Amino acid sequence: MEKPDIIIIGAGVIGLSIAIALSAKNRNIIVIEKEKSFGQGASSRNSEIIHSGIYYKKDSLKARLCIEGRELLYQFCREHDIPHRRPGKLIVATNDKEALELGKLIDNGKGNGVEELRLLGREEIKKIEPAVNALAAIYSPLTGIVDTHQLMKRLQRIAENRGVIFAYGCEVIGIDKEKELYRVRIADIDGEDMTLSTRILINSAGLYSERIAKMAGIDTTKNHYKLYYSKGEYFRISNRKSGILNHLIYPTPEEASLGIHTVMDLDGGLKLGPNAYYTDKIDYDVDPAKREIFYRSAKRFLPFLELSDLSPDMAGVRAKLQAEGESERDFVISDEASKGFSGFINLIGIESPGLTASLAIAKYVESMV
Repeated sequence: MEKPDIIIIGAGVIGLSIAIALSAKNRNIIVIEKEKSFGQGASSRNSEIIHSGIYYKKDSLKARLCIEGRELLYQFCREHDIPHRRPGKLIVATNDKEALELGKLIDNGKGNGVEELRLLGREEIKKIEPAVNALAAIYSPLTGIVDTHQLMKRLQRIAENRGVIFAYGCEVIGIDKEKELYRVRIADIDGEDMTLSTRILINSAGLYSERIAKMAGIDTTKNHYKLYYSKGEYFRISNRKSGILNHLIYPTPEEASLGIHTVMDLDGGLKLGPNAYYTDKIDYDVDPAKREIFYRSAKRFLPFLELSDLSPDMAGVRAKLQAEGESERDFVISDEASKGFSGFINLIGIESPGLTASLAIAKYVESMV
């Protein structure tokens, strides 16, 4: 298929979701992915949490697509037997200052249209989470967890059953625009080069999406598409403490992140994370020396924790549109026709809540196509 109708670059959860959305109309589609399988970047290195939509700025794409995507994702998981749970979440305050911030946060969530949010006092918290220390909390019952690998595996299978071709181990090395076509140059895992032409090119390359935009001829500096990498590490909590919590437990968010929180596996295991710090490189090492930082951060609301409970687990990297110290930026999901690139759709800076919003993002892209 040297001239597909659509080429999608990137087979993370967003690229896979776009593939099934666009394949419903019997198009010839190729998904190009430089790794040997789907979801090897940010899609498989995250908290696997289905967010409610409480945090994001009103009327932003993040807020709107998170809320729409949350319901689409729960429905998809039910229909396709994807392992998932909805334990709900407590965002806790341990002092009066944090309690005031919770009031602002719940107002923001309700303004976004998030349903069923409630403020809880200390006694109510103790009834449902006796092991947690908190003065007040926001209860978000719509927050859940999902097996991202099984989700992506099913998305790929549906796409393949509709005729989508997945080219794994193939790296995009150049993009040339010729009239109404994009000629995409690819090097496969054996070093063989090939060229595919398409009228519609979708950049869903995640951590590498700025690079792809540059290849296509977009001035990423002028258009504020420059990406900054933010790394997050996780520490595993000893299995001795499994089952002690009934909900996901988050601190009152900090200015630049949601704070180190609990992550719950579908089998009941617990992690802490992620922290968040800017980095110039993509690596997935976890620094064992940070164990005490994680411990001290969580001990104030999880008094049952002991330092010996924590061991290094995993790390992930997010692609952010804002530099360190800058205000939060919204998703970029842009049809670049106005820049002279008709048929080129850019997805840049798709970080959290990208997993939750994935199916809604796919619908949004489909409306552009």
